[in-house]
Amino acid sequence: MAAPLLFQPITFRSVTARNRIAISPMCQYCAEDGLGWDWHVQNLGAKAMAGPGIVFTEATHTSAIGRITHGCLGAYKPEHVGFLRRLAALIGYGGAVPGIQISHAGRKASSQRPWEGGRALLPEDGGWTALAPSAIPFHDNSPLPHAMTPAEMHGIVTEFAASARMAREAGFKVVEVHAAHGYLLHSVLSPISNTRNDGYGGDLAGRARMLMEVIDAVRAEWPDELPLFVRLSCTDWMPGGLVPDDAVQIGRWLKARGDVDLIDCSSGGISPEARIPSLHPGYQVPFADAIRHGAGIPTGAVGLITQAEHAEEILGNQRADLVFLARVLLGDPSWPIRAAMTLGAKPPIPNQYL
Repeated sequence: MAAPLLFQPITFRSVTARNRIAISPMCQYCAEDGLGWDWHVQNLGAKAMAGPGIVFTEATHTSAIGRITHGCLGAYKPEHVGFLRRLAALIGYGGAVPGIQISHAGRKASSQRPWEGGRALLPEDGGWTALAPSAIPFHDNSPLPHAMTPAEMHGIVTEFAASARMAREAGFKVVEVHAAHGYLLHSVLSPISNTRNDGYGGDLAGRARMLMEVIDAVRAEWPDELPLFVRLSCTDWMPGGLVPDDAVQIGRWLKARGDVDLIDCSSGGISPEARIPSLHPGYQVPFADAIRHGAGIPTGAVGLITQAEHAEEILGNQRADLVFLARVLLGDPSWPIRAAMTLGAKPPIPNQYL
């Protein structure tokens, strides 16, 4: 009998993952000036040893002022390469493909860690001025962000390229550009946060320009034989915001460029006023389904997927190509092993545990 789809290999360019489980980026908020330590090693090591196909680092930021908090991981200083190399090697030792998500927090930068309250940090309190497409704060209690000039936007594009180069040097095999959850690239895409009237605003094509420039710059540093993913928020869950048809169109543009290998389909994050009508298992899967079929590009499904049978159904009905898991792996790092046993596949148990 063929193995369940969830446990069949999948190939993107020259990279083959042993199965179709991807561990999503999950911020840990405990780095020092972008540099990780033992916490990050044990956290990602535990995930890799449990048998997923791809394991992503948490959001790894392109500059110090691009971090969400003081504790966010970075890829913007030469000192970061050695630690990132250690993470990539550890994930690979566990049998998974090492992936890294590169990100800029935009107007959601300069915040406290969540367990400290998550409030915006003012420069006089040790924070910094956040950057945005337009001078619109994230919420009523946030300071006004700085509206980027075109030259500043180009500078951030080059920062993404530099982070991709660092990821390549560290040995990662997949890079994901973060354009979701209200962070910088999503804030440029969304009409909720982008009211510009220059070449980076206006219609969807104008608002997508910076993302396309980032993709070009990253691909120039990222080898042709290695895959590049993009995480999108496929709807803003707000009147006047991005809608799924916009995400499908962005998917078509990315497909036509030939540089992007998969869209990781998430949603929301542009405003605390957004309201999801119904939170239920797989509530974001329709976005992956729509982009996969409407744009003809592979997709990843994410969001409250916790059961092996549900993950298998998503793949079996061709609604997505990968299943991204996050919080369920925090509660049960051995989820892939248990899922394999549930579905009748060979459990990916490390030799040391046999």
